[in-house]
Amino acid sequence: MSKLIVVENLSLDGVMQSPGRADEDTRGGFDRGGWATEYLGRDPAAAQASMGGMGGTRGLVFGHRTYDDLVGHWLSTTEPNPFAEVLARTPKYVASRQADAELPHPNSTRLAADAVESVSRLKQGDDAGDLVVLGSGVFVRDLAAAGLVDEYLLTIVPLVLGSGTRLFGDTFMPLEVVSSFTSPTGIVVGTYRVAR
Repeated sequence: MSKLIVVENLSLDGVMQSPGRADEDTRGGFDRGGWATEYLGRDPAAAQASMGGMGGTRGLVFGHRTYDDLVGHWLSTTEPNPFAEVLARTPKYVASRQADAELPHPNSTRLAADAVESVSRLKQGDDAGDLVVLGSGVFVRDLAAAGLVDEYLLTIVPLVLGSGTRLFGDTFMPLEVVSSFTSPTGIVVGTYRVAR
């Protein structure tokens, strides 16, 4: 059985919205995009630690909006980047409310209408390796409410944004620390297991 690991960048107040670029996600008038990139760009040790949970990945799980934005951005940028090869070759499973949703990137599969149930079946599969969710806040909250998230790999940036979409909703979730790293600039990269 595979583990489902959620990988996110968070501010101290739990905001996960638009960590990479100013125009990444402006829903709700959010105008503080790019906040994590700025910090991680000045802290290579934290940036390296934040990618530590990707080694045993057999598949990436996305909500459709994050798939379009994140995968589309990294596969279309002309600048050399560490993500393009991994994103291109790793199987991608995409939740979408649109039955005819296009998935233009390689190795992409649309999950069935009940995406939470589809992820549950993926976890039960015989394939070795973990399933990793990147971004996809609404979908992550649905998966957590269904008890499907096993671990969170959180990169917590010492910044309070004051507004924006937060990762955790109303689901009670006791966590156990698996590992943690604090960089010299105060960025904390922690792996937290959901206590069952």
